Amino acid sequence: MDKKTNSSDGTVIAYERTGTGPAVILVSGALSAGSSMEPLAARLSAGLGAVPYDRRGRGASGDTAPYAVAREVEDIAALIDAVGGSAALYGMSSGAALALEAAASGLAVTRVAVYEPPFALDEGGGKERAEYTRQLSGLLADGRNGDAVELFMSLTGTPAGMIAGARRSPWWPEMEAVAPTLAYDDAAMGDGLVPRERLASITVPVLAVAGGASPAWMREAARTVAQAVPDGTYRTLDGQTHAVDPDALGPLLSDFFSA
Repeated sequence: MDKKTNSSDGTVIAYERTGTGPAVILVSGALSAGSSMEPLAARLSAGLGAVPYDRRGRGASGDTAPYAVAREVEDIAALIDAVGGSAALYGMSSGAALALEAAASGLAVTRVAVYEPPFALDEGGGKERAEYTRQLSGLLADGRNGDAVELFMSLTGTPAGMIAGARRSPWWPEMEAVAPTLAYDDAAMGDGLVPRERLASITVPVLAVAGGASPAWMREAARTVAQAVPDGTYRTLDGQTHAVDPDALGPLLSDFFSA
C-alpha cells in the first residue's frame, strides 16, 4: 500500500489505487489485508480506479482503541475523500457487511457490490453467531490468538485436519498477529442475521453475488440482501466458491460499476 490517509480519529489508513477510472474501494474480509484484493484490483483497473486498502489493525494501517464499526465507516469516508469525494464499494464476505453499513450510513457511495456476505437466515444461525462471539471474546481476552483463529476457521467449515496443518504453516504467526481484528469483523456482522431494516435505507444500486458451487445458505443470504435493498440485483457465478476467481468476478463487477 503506497498511499496513506487519516481517518477521523487520526488512525492512518494505507491504500493504493490501480487504474484511472471512477474509484471503487475494495473492502476485504476477515484476517485479510488489502493485498488480498490486488488480483481483483488488477482485473478492474482497465476501466476503473480500484482502491484496495488495509483495514484498521492490518498491514500498514494503524489502529486506535476503542474499536467500533463506526470507526471503520469513518475509514471508508476518509478513503472516499482521498480518491475524489465519491466512490463505489465492493465488499468480500464480512467486508460485504461493512460495505453495506457504509452505504446505509449515508456516505458518498455511488454503487455497492458484495460477494457472499455470510449472514445467517434464521434464529438458529443467529444463536450460532452469538456463541461464536462469546467464545471469540474470551479467547482474545486471554491472549489465545491462535485458538481464536482456529475458532474462526471452524466457524467457516474448515476441516480439523486442514486447521491442524495451517497451525504448522509458516504463515500462521501472521494470522495470529491479526487475530484481534476478528472481533472487528464479528462486530460488523451485528447479530449475524440479514439487517433488513438497515439495508432498506440504502438508496444506491446494490449487486449481491454468490458462487454457484458455494453452500446453498450463502447463495440465499446474498439473494436476501438483494431483495432487502430498494434497488438490488442478485447474480450467481457458476462453478465459483467463497474463494472466488477474480477472472470470473471481474467482468461482472466491471459492467456493474461502469453502468
